[in-house]
Amino acid sequence: MQKKIYNSFLERKAKGTKSFAVLVDPDKVTPSGISELTAKCTEAKVDYLFLGGSLVITNHLDEVIQQIKATCDIPVILFPGSPSQVSRYADALLYLSVISGRNAELLIGQHVISAVPVKKSGLEVMSTGYMVIDGGAPTTVSYISNTNPIPADKDDIAMATAMAGEMLGNKVIYMDAGSGARKPITESMIHRVSSQVEVPVIVGGGIRDAEKAYLNCKAGADIIVVGNAIEKDLSLIKEIADAVHTAPVKI
Repeated sequence: MQKKIYNSFLERKAKGTKSFAVLVDPDKVTPSGISELTAKCTEAKVDYLFLGGSLVITNHLDEVIQQIKATCDIPVILFPGSPSQVSRYADALLYLSVISGRNAELLIGQHVISAVPVKKSGLEVMSTGYMVIDGGAPTTVSYISNTNPIPADKDDIAMATAMAGEMLGNKVIYMDAGSGARKPITESMIHRVSSQVEVPVIVGGGIRDAEKAYLNCKAGADIIVVGNAIEKDLSLIKEIADAVHTAPVKI
């Protein structure tokens, strides 16, 4: 299996180039909205489109991806909340293990269920250690995953969790404060984690402006993910993309 997308993660990390991913929730987009979104993403030179959500209740995942593909060349990466959120039309799949929690179903159980269809899909699969961080408010991901988030001020717990995930074979670490987080992940936690792992580090949840995206990159995030804020204001796409793409190598 080719690793085109993951290799792009590694190449950009090696160069110190930061990446910006726009998170698209299939439940919240319309055909006209997709066209406008992809146009703005293309103009801003967004690096990746993440597609998924903790609770997808519509049944048009394939159609959404196909329309995105018809309107732009940005790679589409599935960010699934369940095994049902898999589509062969995407470019890659973040195969998530919730390593911050103790729910065995989301550590291995759901993966056993999804392994055969995921393999048959032909998708590029990236083993991802998913870490839910307390964002100051209950979030959908915490509720659906039935796990407690890592406390926002426990940098060492986050660091050790990420290190364990990497040593267990995760190729990506994804730190997420969750959709609707009141507080984004601190720069100190991002720096603590990124300084101790070699795999790409993705950070999302609660990022509402370009300054925070920039500071997260400076602290060590390799890929910044923004969804909710962009749903409310598409003009943020260009602002955040510019901030991420001009951020320096981590401190």
